[in-house]
Amino acid sequence: MELDHVAIATPDAGPIIATLVTELGATVMYGGHNVGFRPMQMRVGDVERGMTVEVLEPWETEQNDFLARFLARHGAGPHHMTFKVHGIEDHLERLQAAGFTPASVNFSNPMWKEMFLQPRETFGTVIQLAEMGAELWSRDDAIRTAQTEGPGGTPIWWPTPPPRAEKTAYLERVVLHVPQLAAARDFFGAVLRGEVTAADAESVDLLWPTSGARVRLETADGPPGVDRYEVDAGGDARVIEVAGARFVCS
Repeated sequence: MELDHVAIATPDAGPIIATLVTELGATVMYGGHNVGFRPMQMRVGDVERGMTVEVLEPWETEQNDFLARFLARHGAGPHHMTFKVHGIEDHLERLQAAGFTPASVNFSNPMWKEMFLQPRETFGTVIQLAEMGAELWSRDDAIRTAQTEGPGGTPIWWPTPPPRAEKTAYLERVVLHVPQLAAARDFFGAVLRGEVTAADAESVDLLWPTSGARVRLETADGPPGVDRYEVDAGGDARVIEVAGARFVCS
């Protein structure tokens, strides 16, 4: 199991795309159309370091209005985290045996099987578990291709972004506020199989070695869920707020 990407929902993808490209040197990789939404993925970093951000914009909502309803209820902001797995049927049985109630379970497409865990069970953040039927592409190849040949898409629907920043910044980790640190550690560690790299009374750091993605859990008052995205910007300390998401650079 690996943390593949984090997703941000917005009614207009243009501003967040432009901001991550011009401010953080992000690479636009690929995107397309789906039922009720259109996604586009960006790499905030490179092959060796960083994480992938998926931007979601409503599309043909008369067929599926889940994203439009999310935006109407919550506004733009963090939407979900996607974990890639092998043997998703076994993971479904494992989750159900542990008392979880996966939703929107869809294994009908052998090329893309998925299910979701709802925020009430996952400390405020939608969790998607997905399995690709065949490794048609690799993340590293997608990053390299986008850097040299430009993004791919079926179709390329997003506005052409402005020139990239000369200096690449690296999305280091996602920070979540959780009301119960021990229970959240068990979920992200034992259930989602993250490797605990540091822990104290107020926070837990986890790593998924295959993708290099990192999550920090912090105890905090208020609503649970994604609080911020921490970015290594080479000492250029600032806070970037766009599409309801907060990128804290240092």
